[in-house]
Amino acid sequence: MKDLFGFDSVGYDNNSKCLVIIDQTLLPGREEFLSIDNEEILEEAIKSLKVRGAPAIGIAAAIGIAVLMDRFVCSEARDFVLEFERVSARIGNARPTAVNLKNAMERLSVALHSVAGQRTDIESLKKAILTEALLIKEEDIKSNMIMADHALTLLNNNPVILTYCNAGHLAVSRYGTALSPVYLAKERGFKVKVFACETRPLLQGARLTAYELDKAGVDVTLVCDNTAAHLLSSGMIDAVITGCDRIAANGDVANKIGTHTLSVCASHYGVPHYVIGPASTIDPACSNGSEIVIEQRDSIEVTEMWYKKRMAPDNIKVFNPAFDITPSSLITAIITEQGIFRYPYRFEKND
Repeated sequence: MKDLFGFDSVGYDNNSKCLVIIDQTLLPGREEFLSIDNEEILEEAIKSLKVRGAPAIGIAAAIGIAVLMDRFVCSEARDFVLEFERVSARIGNARPTAVNLKNAMERLSVALHSVAGQRTDIESLKKAILTEALLIKEEDIKSNMIMADHALTLLNNNPVILTYCNAGHLAVSRYGTALSPVYLAKERGFKVKVFACETRPLLQGARLTAYELDKAGVDVTLVCDNTAAHLLSSGMIDAVITGCDRIAANGDVANKIGTHTLSVCASHYGVPHYVIGPASTIDPACSNGSEIVIEQRDSIEVTEMWYKKRMAPDNIKVFNPAFDITPSSLITAIITEQGIFRYPYRFEKND
């Protein structure tokens, strides 16, 4: 697959030895890249959604911690490991719902302790963490390409897709999850059209999905979230495709708030809902969606963030969950790099 953008949303600068991200809070108005080598700034970048999307968060956290540990000065391996555990615990709790963040921290820990059991020199420990972090990114790129191939087998040559939030180039290291088949279809000369829901309250669809699809030359139309049922009832949509932040062992999916509503409408009108995400998004320790912690976010995202003046009464109560749970029975198929899975979900590797 070609890189349609000329940049990765998250990466490692070997010259400055920094984590580099594109600040998604400034899009689509300005493309600005941030170099991060500070613990507080890394945590804030994840919490404030300067980097967002489950895979991108995991990659950014892994590379960011590798950068922080490279700058940590000590002479004893024990002190190095203790500092790693402190930093990874803090960064690992920056956002609770996306499992990729937890998985990335666990992978770094395994890599570190594997080397620490054999070597005590600090440079070897630092190298082990950075190597694992870069491997996480490399695997993400490869899995996105494989998922795109799997997904295209479920679509016609000229599909019309309805998508939600942003599960594209910006949400991963490259290509995307839900949007990866869109980019692959375009590369293969298919006539693909996308309707992008704006995705209240943070407008990831309007600000990010519309931005990156338009930048890549994809035929994209932005719609209000409450237009989705009208589109689905009209017969204009071939498939709903979304990403995911966590998949429970039974196939329940945590994704951006509003995904559940979209899936209910798609099911009612007989339109398939495909969820695309890397296998690292599956949490085998989570038996079903009721066990997934749903992040609650600040009320100002609803009442005033995008307005010149506040658009709600002062002191009004606001309920602002970042995610909801789509029951597995509503989802037509879950697509990972390991294959295409259908209800009832058993995530053994498919051919």
